[in-house]
Amino acid sequence: MWHISMTLEKATLPVPQFDQVTLDQLKSDIQKAIENGQTFIAELQHVPDSIQQQLQVLEQIDTLENQMSESWGVLSHLNAVMNNLETREVYQALLPSLSEYYTQLGQHTALYQTYQHVHDATLFSTLPAEQQSAIKLALRDFKLSGVALEGDAKKRYAEISARLSQLRSDFSNHVLDATQAYFKPLNEGQLKGLPNSSIELLKQYGQQRELDQAVATLDMPSYIAIMTYAEDRALREELYKTYTTRASDQSAQPEFDNTPVMEEILSLRQEMSQLLGFDNFSAYSLASKMAPNVAAVNQFLVDLAEHARTPATQEIEQLKTMAADHGISELKPWDTTYYSEKLKVQQFNLSQEALKPYFPTPKVIQGLFSIVKRIYGIEVIEREAPLWHKDAHYYELEDQGIVIGGFYFDLYARSGKRGGAWMSGFRSRMQTNDGLQKPICYMVGNFTPPVGDQLALLTHDEVVTLFHEFGHGLHHMLTEVDNISVAGTHGVAWDAVELPSQFMEFWAWDHESLALISEHIETKQSLPEDLLQALLDARFFQSGMQTLRQIEFALFDLNIHEQNPALNADQIQHMLNDIRKQYAVVPTTSYNRFQNSFSHIFAGGYAAGYYSYKWAEVLASDAFDRFENEGIFNAETGKEFRQFILAVGGKDTALDAFINFRGREPKIDALLRHQGWTNTNKSA
Repeated sequence: MWHISMTLEKATLPVPQFDQVTLDQLKSDIQKAIENGQTFIAELQHVPDSIQQQLQVLEQIDTLENQMSESWGVLSHLNAVMNNLETREVYQALLPSLSEYYTQLGQHTALYQTYQHVHDATLFSTLPAEQQSAIKLALRDFKLSGVALEGDAKKRYAEISARLSQLRSDFSNHVLDATQAYFKPLNEGQLKGLPNSSIELLKQYGQQRELDQAVATLDMPSYIAIMTYAEDRALREELYKTYTTRASDQSAQPEFDNTPVMEEILSLRQEMSQLLGFDNFSAYSLASKMAPNVAAVNQFLVDLAEHARTPATQEIEQLKTMAADHGISELKPWDTTYYSEKLKVQQFNLSQEALKPYFPTPKVIQGLFSIVKRIYGIEVIEREAPLWHKDAHYYELEDQGIVIGGFYFDLYARSGKRGGAWMSGFRSRMQTNDGLQKPICYMVGNFTPPVGDQLALLTHDEVVTLFHEFGHGLHHMLTEVDNISVAGTHGVAWDAVELPSQFMEFWAWDHESLALISEHIETKQSLPEDLLQALLDARFFQSGMQTLRQIEFALFDLNIHEQNPALNADQIQHMLNDIRKQYAVVPTTSYNRFQNSFSHIFAGGYAAGYYSYKWAEVLASDAFDRFENEGIFNAETGKEFRQFILAVGGKDTALDAFINFRGREPKIDALLRHQGWTNTNKSA
C-alpha cells in the first residue's frame, strides 16, 4: 500500500462490492442477464411498426448489453487477476450459454431488419452522430456475425462460435498453468551477477513456497532479472528453454500443450470466414479495421522492416562483438538480454538496475497524475472502495470538480494472475433511465512487486508500460459519447485502438516528465542529470531489433490466418521459420514454441490484427509530433487531442478522428524519427 486507506474519502461512483461478491451471485446475475436478453429477442418476431418503437428496441438492446457487460466484466476480471479452480469453473461453465446468446443476437433477422429500417428511415439523418455511427457499426457486425446465413450454415456458425470461445479460454488457461507450474530453487552460485533487489525478490518467491532459499519462476519480474543479470549461462538457458516451450509438446507438462488447440482454432476461424464469404480469416478480420486490406498491411510491414533492417543488422553485430569479448563465440538466445545489458552499460553508462531506485511506484503514479493534469486539466484522486486484493487501488477522475470516471490499478505480478498488462472496461459511459452512467475500468500490470517492507521499484520499461495502459484507460474514461456501442474504446477500429496508449508512452521519455516521475527511494532526489541524459541517449537502443521482432510476430499472425486450408502444427512452425529467415536477426532454437503461448492472437482479440501495434504507432508518433511542435504540455493541444481523439470513441472513424486532430492524413516520418532512424528533418 502506498496510501493509508483510512484517510480516503469513499468512492462517489457506484462500484463493484468486491468484499461481498460471490461466485454464486455472479453466476446468477449472468444467467439472468442471458435469460433477459434471450426473452427479449425471442419476443421480437418482426420489425415494429413505428420508428419510435424501432428506436426503443435499439435502446433496449443497449440496456441489455450494459447489464451483461457489468456482471460478466467482474467475473472475467476476477478470472484474470485472482484465478483459481472455483472461479475458472464458473467462468468456463458460463461460456457456452454466453456464446450462444451473442450468436443468437448477431443472427437475429428481425433485430437486424429493425436496425436496417432505422438506418433507411428519413429520421436517421436527424439522429445524433454517435447514434448514427452505432447503427452503421451494428449493421456491419450483423453481417460479420452471419445474419444472412440460413439453415445448416447458420447452425454451423453458432457451433463454431461456441467452440472458439471455449478454445480461447483453454489456450489462456494452459499458458497460465504452464507458467506457474515451474519454479527452480537456486543456490548462492546461481545468484551471481544478480543485483540485491532481484535476489531479495527471488528469496521472497522462495518464502511464498515455504523454502528457505531463492527461487526462479517464469513470472516476468523473475524471468527478466535472471535473463538480464545471471552470470550462470546454464541457468539462463534452462529458463529460456522452459519459457519458450511453455504449453507445447516440448515442455515437461504435456497436459498443457496448446498444439491441438492452435490447430483447431485456425481451422474453425477459416471455416467461419468462408461461411461468411471471405477467402480467409485475415480478410474477415480486416473487414472491421482501419487498414484497407491484407495486401496493404503486408506491404506496410515489409516496408517498415526495410527501414529497420540496417540498424538491426548493426545492432546484432555489436551484440555479437560484446559477447565475443566475454568469450562467447556463438551468441545464443539466452545470451541476448544478458549481453544487451552489458552493451548498454558500455555505450551509455546506463543499467535498468541503476534506474530502479529512482522509480518507486508511488512517485511514478503521482508524477503520471501530474502529467495528465497538465495535458488534459483533469485531477486524479484516490478513493476508498472494496477491492479484490491488497495490492489494488481505486481512483476517480475529476474535471473541474466533477467526477467523470473511475479506475482501478492492480500492478504487481503474483500467483493466480494472468501475465502481461491490459486495460479492460468494467462500466461504459451511457445514458440510462437513472441518468448518466460514468465509465470505470481496470488497469492491470505484472510489475516487480514490493520486496519486504520496501516500496515497489519499477524498471523504466515498466514505467513505459504503465503509461501505455493509462493511455488506454484515458480513452475509456474521457469519452463524451453516451451510446455504449461507441463510447470509449467501443466501436474504435482495432488497429487504431492502440493510438492513445502508444501516444501516452512519449511522456515517459520526456526530460520534464522524468523529473516529475522520479525520486530516489532514499535520498528523495530526482533523476540526476547524468542518468537522465544516459536514459534519453539510450532510447533508441536496439530499436531496429525490437521493430523486426514485432514485424516477425505481425507477419506470422497475418500469414497463418491467410492460409486456406488452415495450417497444421508442422506448417505453423514452418511458416514461422520462413518469416524468421527473412526478418529475424536475433538467433532462436529449433525447440522454441513461441506460438504456443502467443495469447494475443489465440486467446485475445489480436487474431490477424497483431500488426495493429505498428499501425497505431504511426498514428501515435504523428500525433505526438504536433505536441513536439507546439509544446508537449501545451494545454490547448491537449484539449484538442482529448476533443478529437479521446472523447469521440467510435462516433468518428479512426481516420476522420486523426485528420480532425492533425489536419491531414497520417505520415510515417515521425515514427522513423522517433525510432532514431532518420535525422530531424521532416518531409512535407
